[in-house]
Amino acid sequence: MPLSPLLSIILSSLLLKSVIAGDGFCSAPSVIAAGSNSRPLYSKVTDPTLSPSHLEDLPGFTRSVYARDHALITPESHVFSPLPDWINTLGAYLITPAMGSHFAMYLVKMQENSISGLPPHDVERFVFVVQGTVTFTNATGISGKLVVDSYAYLPPNSEHSFKCDASATLAIIERRYAYVGSHITEQIVGSTDKQPLLETPGEVFELRKLLPTSTPYDFNIHIMDFQPGEFLNVKEVHYNQHGLLLLEGQGIYRLGKNWYPVQAGDVIWMAPFVPQWYAALGKTRSRYLLYKDVNRNPL
Repeated sequence: MPLSPLLSIILSSLLLKSVIAGDGFCSAPSVIAAGSNSRPLYSKVTDPTLSPSHLEDLPGFTRSVYARDHALITPESHVFSPLPDWINTLGAYLITPAMGSHFAMYLVKMQENSISGLPPHDVERFVFVVQGTVTFTNATGISGKLVVDSYAYLPPNSEHSFKCDASATLAIIERRYAYVGSHITEQIVGSTDKQPLLETPGEVFELRKLLPTSTPYDFNIHIMDFQPGEFLNVKEVHYNQHGLLLLEGQGIYRLGKNWYPVQAGDVIWMAPFVPQWYAALGKTRSRYLLYKDVNRNPL
């Protein structure tokens, strides 16, 4: 049926406005521009492409999914609220034992003159700086600056604090320490770029481990890099749990029977034995931070 003259005029007007504004039917943010050096490292974690402001015309829309053996928690679903015992700080818990995990993973937004609180008794803590700078001080009073891509591991029941004069975003992982014999862990402060690349037989991705692989440590943090088009060779099914924060890039994650498009800022929980697989897409590398429990008998 031919369009009425009035409807044709309206459609033509809307199309003209779209072209003038630079928005065509197939327009999309430039992947190359988004990955340029002009943006701070991991900027898409705190300012994702699909930020809430871009979803205002899609009421009720979210890519977040919660299932029995996995969860995908995307930025538009993050709910920040004041953290107990922290000063001038907001936190969003994204993985907790309530969903079936044995650890907690949350994002923290420290504001001006903010100070951290301590985790519960016998709980160890791993802190990764996503944005900004914080001052770390341990029980002996020794302090230093932590910048983006640096991290700290704090053994259970160790006195420490993180302070921020301006603003910073932290990714924090905590779990109740699984004691074995007389083994104890030690405080670790480091930076991702100082960690060596490790061999990954049969795989193409690049791997760094941020914590020691020795028996005292009951979990490790992996930083995994994929170039566009690279993917996991092994379709993994194992007893370990994972918590994942996609720091850069985009791709496809398989969890169970489901396939999820993912991008920087997304958080994933993987329960034991859920089938899992990842492929990197786009024009820039993918990098994610991955929690994995290790060195403990599953019984």
